[in-house]
Amino acid sequence: MTKRTGGSVLIEALAINGVDKVFGVPGESYLSALDALYQHETGMEYITCRQEGGSAFMATSYARLTGKVGICFVTRGPGATNASIGVHTAYQDSTPMILLIGQVPRKNIEREAFQEIDYRRMFGQMSKWTAQIDDPARIPEFINRAFQVAQSGRPGPVVLALPEDMLREFTEVADLSPAVPVRTCPGTAELAQMQTMLLASKKPLVIIEAACWEDEPRLAFEAFCLRNNIPVAAASRRQSLFDNRHDCYVGDVAWGNIASLTKAIDECDLLIAFGARLDEGTTCKYTVLTPPVLKQKFIHIYPQAEELGRVFKADLMINAGISEMALALTDIDLTTSNELAEWREVLREGYLQSLIAEPQPGDLDMGLVMTHLRGVLPRDAIVTTGAGNCSDWPNKIYQYSGKGTNLSSVSGAMGYGVPAAVMASLVHRERTVVCFSGDGDFLMNGQELATAIQYGGKPIILVINNGLYGTIRMHQQRRHPGRVSGTELVNPDFAAFAKSFGAYGETVTRTEDFADAFKRAQNSGVAAVLELQIDPESICYNCPPLSELPTL
Repeated sequence: MTKRTGGSVLIEALAINGVDKVFGVPGESYLSALDALYQHETGMEYITCRQEGGSAFMATSYARLTGKVGICFVTRGPGATNASIGVHTAYQDSTPMILLIGQVPRKNIEREAFQEIDYRRMFGQMSKWTAQIDDPARIPEFINRAFQVAQSGRPGPVVLALPEDMLREFTEVADLSPAVPVRTCPGTAELAQMQTMLLASKKPLVIIEAACWEDEPRLAFEAFCLRNNIPVAAASRRQSLFDNRHDCYVGDVAWGNIASLTKAIDECDLLIAFGARLDEGTTCKYTVLTPPVLKQKFIHIYPQAEELGRVFKADLMINAGISEMALALTDIDLTTSNELAEWREVLREGYLQSLIAEPQPGDLDMGLVMTHLRGVLPRDAIVTTGAGNCSDWPNKIYQYSGKGTNLSSVSGAMGYGVPAAVMASLVHRERTVVCFSGDGDFLMNGQELATAIQYGGKPIILVINNGLYGTIRMHQQRRHPGRVSGTELVNPDFAAFAKSFGAYGETVTRTEDFADAFKRAQNSGVAAVLELQIDPESICYNCPPLSELPTL
């Protein structure tokens, strides 16, 4: 062994664990790690972002897209607080992420040194594990444990603080082999009981959710559902886990359910939560499904034992990863499958009908825009969304083909869509990447256009501009009709804003102009922003105009 700095040991440990991209904003507190990255020969790429919130969003959306652990580097204090939004998002999204924070020198700990924070207290509730590495000789141990924790059971974020003097210190320590996440498989007795419950069911329904989904088990699960006529709904913002054009897909369970799916949940006699927590978004504020006991028979399949029985009491609880469970279902063939065909077909037809949006007020109709995009976007196009009602258009009326085509934050954090689109366009340069962002949402992280230009990313960002914080205005109108406060926006010229970065920019005000504008954006050869100016009355998918909203 030769002596190395803590920074060098750290970068080597990341490389051993398969890290190829790091997202961050540089800081003096971890310059030794940046220097080691400069010397490293594995080709690990550091993507310099323009704000730590953007870099953390890139790291967690990278995990969603690739199934690997997303890595984010930030400096102490303000850098860490900015990045906390990405940690919270990774936790609620169940995505594996590691946030590495430069920390004050060890000798100054507990003196409220410059930008000092106790990260164990700060991140304790929003991470799976938070720690500080005080001895450079223990870096391989801590990094391996971080990868182990982030990927095992329910995936999630880990936070490690790195004192700057520790990163500069020399040490002799051996590297460790890569971490191997723990995978849980279902037992034969559980599978037999599940088959018995399915055979007794006349109207089963699956709700699927997962952070990472591999191709072999995904296709195996689609085949299981098809041969057994079992309808599948996606949990909130998880539409790309199951091919939306598959005959068994029946829509997504989320805020503003389609009528056929709400009815189906009420009528089904067996509900299977397949990797789904059944959180507030998926249960429509726990109204469609009310804890703790459901009226339906309930099977809950989840990779973390602590989640089972925590909110909903199930008739059968199976502690298993969704990939392992999907492959285990290969041998289940129901003799009752023909009897379930009509039930599946009714739900499928209800979903297909929901893709037809009501005509929208104003000169630019988002329903028709979505119809066009459904027809022209490649099957492998990656769609990202921010937060707000504007995200309902792609999340309700676009059809996703499967794994890695939808990046939407379950946490509902504004500002997620643009960094996710920039990241996706850098990881998959050969694929079309489209971001849907509201005018309020876009300006949360619009500066990451600079990151796209710097590294050659080419996302197409659709800024749906209604001059409002639309979701809040909608609820404001319902609860306090005629009393508008704090929800109106004055916006820049978004096309000019894009051009100032060297991106393509264009404003679209009419439905008939969108197709050509989108084609120009595709052919521009650079990142592009299309500002879609819609009528403020056109709040979201199949929602009545503001003036027609009922009051509470």
